[in-house]
This record gives sequence, structure tokens and C-alpha cells, in this order.
Amino acid sequence: MATALNIRTDLQERAASRGIVIMPSTPTIGAEISGVGLNQRLDDSVAEIVREAWLTHKVIFFRDQDIDYESHLRVGRLFGELEGHPVIPHVEGYPEVLVIRGVEGVQLTSDTFTPFKAYNKWHTDVTFRERPSIASVLRARLLPALGGDTIWSDTAAAYEGLPQPVKDRIATLDAEHDIVASFGGRVSEEKRAQLARDFPAVAHPVVRTHPETGEKILYVNYTFTTRILGIPEEESKELLRLLYERIKVPEYQVRFRWTPNAIGIWDNRSTQHYAVGDYWPADRVLERVTVSGDVVTR
Repeated sequence: MATALNIRTDLQERAASRGIVIMPSTPTIGAEISGVGLNQRLDDSVAEIVREAWLTHKVIFFRDQDIDYESHLRVGRLFGELEGHPVIPHVEGYPEVLVIRGVEGVQLTSDTFTPFKAYNKWHTDVTFRERPSIASVLRARLLPALGGDTIWSDTAAAYEGLPQPVKDRIATLDAEHDIVASFGGRVSEEKRAQLARDFPAVAHPVVRTHPETGEKILYVNYTFTTRILGIPEEESKELLRLLYERIKVPEYQVRFRWTPNAIGIWDNRSTQHYAVGDYWPADRVLERVTVSGDVVTR
């Protein structure tokens, strides 16, 4: 039977034959890739290596990629069709290129610095959708001299580390995800009502199966998950609190220090991430392309 180490070694060997280096960031999650220029169309074999590295390591990083918007879109389309966002602003003329300023779209100022912590939580992007995104391609535009890192956590590893009785308890449970839980507090009442109409709360399994790797994944997050369905409210709160704490375990994480024109691409199905808001009054601007999702299945 092929082990994870065998798979990674084979991938690295095939990459090396094309002049590509895949350097794992931690034993669990993350890898930095060099020898690939994302400002040009990738041939099929290189694109396959990049996509396989993404599935294997869950988040992959590239340095010094001074790409234009068309290239950013092209990289995103290596993973699927692209989508916009109902709240986060986009680059003029490019509705699929989101402008990520501050923390989850909340720009840090003297007024928002303290309350921003209410938004700065571990999350998986847009789980309020019936088909949450499968990937994001995030590019650094403007960075503080120090700080503003992003941390990713491997939610398959987080699930695997749960005690068996907890795995048994959550195996058949669903949880509710709601856009208003996160974005409702930063928009007008009219916009909040519109979001509730356009994106009614949806239910996803607490544990999903990755459709490409077969891994079991812990699929609840602090930002969008409001409750576990079909159980008492207090039990729901207690279970969610326990599951959220598993995401914070350092052994499941990789922390990336951004540099100018660095790019991070993550599998949104098997990770959560956290934007570290430690850099105010400096500014931080990144741009994100988001790949449309698939149905969440148990």
C-alpha cells in the first residue's frame, strides 16, 4: 500500500525531472514550490504536478510571482471555475479578483483595531454556500514590514486526532452555516436582509469526505457555523467548542510569512486559515481568486 511518504517522494521526483522543487513546510501541511513561473500558461505536465502538490500538501506557496490579473485568473482556473463574493470588494474590471484588505475585509484603523478581533477567527471560506469553494489563490500586493502572516490548519489531521468516542458522536451529524453570522455585523440592515434572502442558512456534514483524496475532514468553523443540528443547544455549543480547539493544535498548522508577490493556494475543503492581525497601523493588501465549489458529502 502506498504511504503518504511514498506519494510525496514520487511527486518530488517527478517535479525534479521538470526542474521544479517542492519543499515541504512541515511534516503535516504546506509546501513551497520553486521552478514554476505563474505569469505564463503552464503545460499539462507542470499543471498536473502543481495540482497534485496542492492536494498532497493542502496549501502550496510560490515566491516572487509578479503576475498580472489575467495570469491570476488563469492560475485559479487550473483548479476549476471561478466565483465572486457577495460582500468583499473586487478589483475594478475583474469581478473574480477580490481585494482582501485588513482582516477578512475589515480594514484596520484606530476605530476597528479593537473590535476587529471579533472577525479574526479560524475559518474555511464561504461555507455559507450550498457548494463552498474548493480552492483560493491569494497574492500579496502590499505588506507591512513585519507581521500579517497567515496560518493554515490541516482539518483532516484535526479530525484524525479526535478521540474515537467523539468521532463516533459526530459521524452522522450536520451543522448549520450562515453568512449573516460573519458578514451581517459589518453591513447595513438592508444589505443584511438581502444576504439572508440570497444565502439562506445551509446544512453541511460535521465530517465530510474529501472527493479526491478520500480523507475524512472536520468541517465546522468558528466564522460561519452557528449550531449542530438535531441535538440540544448546550451539547451543540460544547461539541463545537471542542472541535474548534482541535484546529488550534500547532502540530496541524503551517504559518506563512508573506513576501512581495508571494502566492498561496490552498485546498479549501481540507484546511482552515487565520489571518494574523498584528501589524496595525501598517497596511496589508492581498488579492484573492476563488474557485467554485462542490457538494459537501459525508
